[in-house]
This record gives sequence, structure tokens and C-alpha cells, in this order.
Amino acid sequence: MYPPVSTAARPSRRNRLAQAPARLVLWAGACALAATAMIGTTLAATPPAVQRALAAAINGPQRTPAYKERDKYRHPLQTLEFFGIRPNMRVVEVLPGGGWYTEILAPFLHAHGQLIEATSPVAGTSGWAHRSALAYEHKLAADPAVYGNVRLEPFELPNYLHLGAPDSADMVVTFNNMHDLMFENVHHEVTPIFLEKFLRSAYRVLKPGGILGIAGHRCAPAMPLEQCFPMARLPQAFVIHEAEAAGFKLGGTSEALANPRDPRNVPVFFLPPSLADQSAAARRRYAAIGYADAYLLRFIKPAD
Repeated sequence: MYPPVSTAARPSRRNRLAQAPARLVLWAGACALAATAMIGTTLAATPPAVQRALAAAINGPQRTPAYKERDKYRHPLQTLEFFGIRPNMRVVEVLPGGGWYTEILAPFLHAHGQLIEATSPVAGTSGWAHRSALAYEHKLAADPAVYGNVRLEPFELPNYLHLGAPDSADMVVTFNNMHDLMFENVHHEVTPIFLEKFLRSAYRVLKPGGILGIAGHRCAPAMPLEQCFPMARLPQAFVIHEAEAAGFKLGGTSEALANPRDPRNVPVFFLPPSLADQSAAARRRYAAIGYADAYLLRFIKPAD
């Protein structure tokens, strides 16, 4: 059995963090070879009927127009094909935000599969988290024909990262949320303790052979973790290392979301679509860069 999630940091974490830059260099070298070999690979060719169903969901009338405008950056068809999604799967989406991917996953899985949204509950939250949770629930309730089969699973940082019963899901996906699982205490010590808990929860909920799909924003090479995650970025090699430490096997990487124009050393929210807190000249400069450079990672829970 996989060990239960611990609520305490590992005793050696501080020493390991002190060696973070060296560790990242080693991870980068090892993971780059694996990534180069596996870029663009898939579990199996997507059947034409699945491609048509995905395209229908992506182009459906339930899509928010402002969300659909971002398809040229977020490439949902390539992303979900790379993860290997199928319409009969039980899929857990973690931290769906405003529901960008919910609008695609819900109709795609409606008839033959199941979509579980692991998101902050309305009850027990306050402020921005409460307003966001309430807006998300209202979104689902407003269109039962599309979202009537969606199930909500409470997922509340930092204490409750449960994703469902063991061995019950075919796929877990999360989009641009990994930095939210990092933690920095008052002494500016950075730890991925919550990221580790999430990965162990994902491992536990997945069936043997199940898939963990991650989209995340890259930071500049060798940039320390304490500088990366406040910019909503994490090193690709670091995420691979942490997932493998939780028991997953890397099944493939994809450059479908890569953006070589992104310098990877500015906060993601300076770039589109946010273009936040900047002068008009800066917004024009960052708008020309486009969306933040991102990686796609597919991990497999070993069948044995």
C-alpha cells in the first residue's frame, strides 16, 4: 500500500532546500534526456471518433467567448489528446478556477464518463475564495444539461487535499496550479510539502495504469524555487522529480504550449490574459510576448 499522506514536513527538508540549486541542475540534466526522447509521444493514437467528440466540446455553444479566444494559446485539443483522455473515463480536475477546462471536460464526459471537480467549497471559505467558489457553483447550476453530471469534491489548501476513494479515477488533471501548492514560511524557507501531499493524493485516487496530466508554467533555467513560484512558475525538472518521488512514472512530455518569446523571469500575471499592474507601454510589450511558456507532462501510475 502507498503510505498515508503526512501532515508534517520531512525532517531533512531544510537541508535539501539548501541544496536546491544543485539539485535542480542535476534534475534538469537527467530530465532533459527523458523529455527529449518522449516529446510528442502519446499513449495511443486518438481514435477519430474521440477527436470529433473533443472538437465538438471545444467548439460547443457552452463555451464562454472570452475563454474560447484563448484556445490559440492553450491548445485544448492537443493538450487533452496528449493526456490520452477518453469519453468513458472518470476524470478528476484539480482547482478548476473559473471553469475554463470544465466547459470542455463536462460535455465531453457527460454521456459515458464522469467529471469530478476538486475545488474549494462554498461552506467554510471567506473572502475571495468564497466568492470564487460561489461563482463556480452558480456556473454549474445555470446549465444542468451540460454540467448536471459534474460532481464536486471539496479540495481546500492547505489541510484537505482529498481527491476521492483509492483506485477510483482513470485520470487526474490540473492546469497551471502547481505553484499554488508550494509554501513559504515566515523565515522564507520554501517547501513543496503541499505539492507532495497533492501528488500522493493523486497517486492514491488513480487506478493502476491511471494518468496524471499536468500543465505548468516554466521558469528560467536554474532559477531558485523561492523566486519561481511567486511568479506562478516552477521548473519542469523539479515537477518531474517530485511526481516520480510520489511513485509516478513519466509517460511523456509535450511542447504544445511552449512559447520561446517568454523570458521566463517575469510573473505570469504580467503576461496575457491578465496584463496586470503595469503601464500602457509595459502592457503592449508583454502582450506581444503572448502567454507564458508552459510544459505538458503526462505521468502514469504503474500497473504493478
